[in-house]
Amino acid sequence: METQKQCVPVQDSQMSACRLQGRGFVCVLVALLLTLLLEALDQSIVDTAMPQIVASLGGIEYYSWVVNGYLVAIATVIPVVGKLSDVFGRKWFLVSGVTLFLLGSLLAGLAQTIEQLIAARVIQGLGAGVGIALVVVVVADIFPPEKRGRWQAIFGSVYGCANLLGPTLGGWLTDHGSLLPSVVMPSTRWRWIFYINLPVGMLALVLLLIFLPVRFSHQEVRSSNAATVKQIDICGALLIMLATVCMLVGLSTSTHFTSGMILAALVCYGLFLFVERRAKDPVIPPRIFRNRIFTIASILNLLQGVILFNLTIYLPLFLQEVLKVSATTSGALLTPMLVSSNLASLLAGFAAKGLKGYRRIVIGGALAMSIATFLLAQFVFTASLFSLLSIMVLAGLGLGVFFSMAPLAAQNALSPSQLGVGMSVMRYLGQLGPTLGVALVGMVVKSRLSVSLPVALQGGFQVLFAISLLVLVLAVFLREKS
Repeated sequence: METQKQCVPVQDSQMSACRLQGRGFVCVLVALLLTLLLEALDQSIVDTAMPQIVASLGGIEYYSWVVNGYLVAIATVIPVVGKLSDVFGRKWFLVSGVTLFLLGSLLAGLAQTIEQLIAARVIQGLGAGVGIALVVVVVADIFPPEKRGRWQAIFGSVYGCANLLGPTLGGWLTDHGSLLPSVVMPSTRWRWIFYINLPVGMLALVLLLIFLPVRFSHQEVRSSNAATVKQIDICGALLIMLATVCMLVGLSTSTHFTSGMILAALVCYGLFLFVERRAKDPVIPPRIFRNRIFTIASILNLLQGVILFNLTIYLPLFLQEVLKVSATTSGALLTPMLVSSNLASLLAGFAAKGLKGYRRIVIGGALAMSIATFLLAQFVFTASLFSLLSIMVLAGLGLGVFFSMAPLAAQNALSPSQLGVGMSVMRYLGQLGPTLGVALVGMVVKSRLSVSLPVALQGGFQVLFAISLLVLVLAVFLREKS
């Protein structure tokens, strides 16, 4: 087969795995980059199109669920797909995920009601969750530990740029539709934010089908073994998926942490832990958290997400309501922070090899983030536009380090047979953590609104400073695997 000619075997403690070479190597990397680009774009591409979508389909009461449905579906599937790919191999899960994403994109473009659109977005999200979880794992399969840093940086930058460009691209497609706007009715041009996925996604799908080997992951593929299939922890998988749905829906629809959905989520998480401790082949083996480097890296990834999400929520509010700039200007002023974060991610990946490690880079990033959040909390009443921009760039540099270095630290600390489940756990926490963090900071801000908005925002920035200090402490204790 063609794919067999494009890889060479390398010995590992579990099995010989393929290292891609030549044309197969390039084509698989292109497919992975396109997959990640599309699935990350769709997290934010609908934001600027929503007014037109609601005008066309109605259902303004379901406005937020066009976005939330996609994000909840992603978080639901991530924790289980990594383990399953460790057992049955990466290729067909990744191919199925891209196929499901494309199906959801087609159905979203064809939707005639807001309910149909939300259902299509959920299908999209299920496929995207598979891709987002496995792309980073396949990168780790392709490259040995000493080469992962620069490639994780590149993939991290693609993910960040997709989130940055999503609203702009969504707005352009909503205004212009296809490349032939004169033949597309204005009321239907928003559908192209979904149709645009089809040709690019099909290219990625074809490349994966042709060039990604079936026997690719380091873990032996055992799908033909009926006993192995029976050992899958179905109960654990269902419990964590149910817990995720309840938690994210509860946080999206409730204003306090004691709502029925959140309490149901906590019960499901408790049952999940009980089941996992007794399962023969658990979805998330508890022993993986005994790996200190992996655990710290996962927490760092979670916390930087909390800080990033809250900054993107509360900085525009500060700019518009305190500094009195327009909504358009406030959005533009976030660009330097997002650009600096992607630049830092890219440079950190290349610097890691030159410095022969990531620990000093991570500590530097945590220090920059701590200084930036301290300055935000300290000068919230007196900050000028220029000083605020400088602080935002510093925050971006600190945050960007963790885009590439946290996954790198986790990957290098895991054995090849643990890569799938380990990186899925990290991605899962990265999806769930910011939602919890936004709710927590939101409670602090809300509690101080009776005084004034600047005082309330100062309280939120103080919480982010405390989280940044925790990040710095964890970074100091992060050790590199020898």
